[in-house]
Amino acid sequence: MHDAVPNPVRDRLQACLNAQRAASAEHGPLSPERRAECLDGLANALIRHADDIATAIAADFGHRSVHETKLADVYSVVAALRHARKHFRTWMKPRRRPIEWMFQPGTGRILYQPLGVVGVISPWNYPVQLTLSPLAGALAAGNRVMIKPSEITPRTSALLEQVIGEVFDPAEVAVVQGGPDVAKAFSRLTFDHLFFTGSTSVGRQVMQAAADHLVPVTLELGGKSPALLMADYPIEKAAERIAVGKLFNAGQTCIAPDYVLVPRDRKEAFIAAFRDAVARLYPTLAVNPDYTAIINERHYERLHHLVADARSCGACLHEINPGHETFDPAQRKIAPVIVTDVPDHALVMSEEIFGPVLPVVVYDDVDEACRFIAARPHPLALYPFSHDRKTIDRVLERTRSGGVAVSDTLLHCVQEELPFGGVGASGMGAYHGEAGFRTFSHARSVFHQARLNGAGMTRPPYGSRMNRLLSMLLR
Repeated sequence: MHDAVPNPVRDRLQACLNAQRAASAEHGPLSPERRAECLDGLANALIRHADDIATAIAADFGHRSVHETKLADVYSVVAALRHARKHFRTWMKPRRRPIEWMFQPGTGRILYQPLGVVGVISPWNYPVQLTLSPLAGALAAGNRVMIKPSEITPRTSALLEQVIGEVFDPAEVAVVQGGPDVAKAFSRLTFDHLFFTGSTSVGRQVMQAAADHLVPVTLELGGKSPALLMADYPIEKAAERIAVGKLFNAGQTCIAPDYVLVPRDRKEAFIAAFRDAVARLYPTLAVNPDYTAIINERHYERLHHLVADARSCGACLHEINPGHETFDPAQRKIAPVIVTDVPDHALVMSEEIFGPVLPVVVYDDVDEACRFIAARPHPLALYPFSHDRKTIDRVLERTRSGGVAVSDTLLHCVQEELPFGGVGASGMGAYHGEAGFRTFSHARSVFHQARLNGAGMTRPPYGSRMNRLLSMLLR
């Protein structure tokens, strides 16, 4: 992130930031009335452009399910905007805080104030959701925002710029497009907060660049999110729910189940159940409008390399092709593959897969499975499947992850009342709902001294009175 960047790029971004700072200095943060207008206006614009968004994303992917786009990239953002619109006035209310008795009758309160200008760097896999969901929290808190969308989805990024331009003045929200040089320059700007969603490796670079100016960051990364199937849970139901989470967007989801842990004596039953579930969900793949393509050639080749590496390491591969179709490489669709008997040194067990490839790992008892999860970098999500509350509690106690969905996949991500974020290698900070408002707000502490108070007792010159006071305080 410290490579030299062209001056015109840096100057263009700096001019945009300067314009937003100047607007903030002249007009202050967004008023509550303007925040409400922004949230309503953006929600209405997304509904108005829902078909355009589906078309643009499908063109960028080669093929992307229209229903997946409208569900994940339109509805989820509209729901977030409406939730923020309904609750932000409550979130922004000052909160009283109790004061220690010796400082009474003084009073304390917390004011939630916007940070200023926020930068958002968004990824390609859900290019609308992962751009506009953080924007919802930033707007609810009253900030101005600069957005750098992904160059890997250029049609969607151009449409985002158009939609944003219909609702906002550039001094409120601005979209800046460009490639890696723009992203590098963007991450070096002196924002009041920088929000990044993407890979762990790039997240490290973004954080390093932001650190040069002490810009605080929220990093929403990824990792290898496990599903853990316990012996008491119906295997057919678990297999279907894991298949739904794994194959939504063809596995190109940061919280997709990356691998599944199953009891040793249920391995074959799980493979059969997963195969049956895929056949029900996607009777065909190559020509199925519900089954999404891999985003580009580089990721398509990367996934084939992961599978080839697993094979060379001695793993068993179980391709699932219900329609017995032939796949045209130009269409970049990949049939789901289960990988079993895979050694730890295989790439599918060390790299985030981000595609329809599912390693299955066997275990003998739940404690062993928990140790397996805990020995690896903390994932963004964890999916334990069990009806036994004590077993679930034991798993939650002995593992760490950004979030959890019990006996299902993905759904914790769309709960606006729950914070969403990673831990350790899967990220830092959280957003969604009130958590997003807090992320983009400064909790400013204010102490009000009373007219009549006892503060004089703690001022010099010190003597016997202070000694008595300290003796009482330190008993």
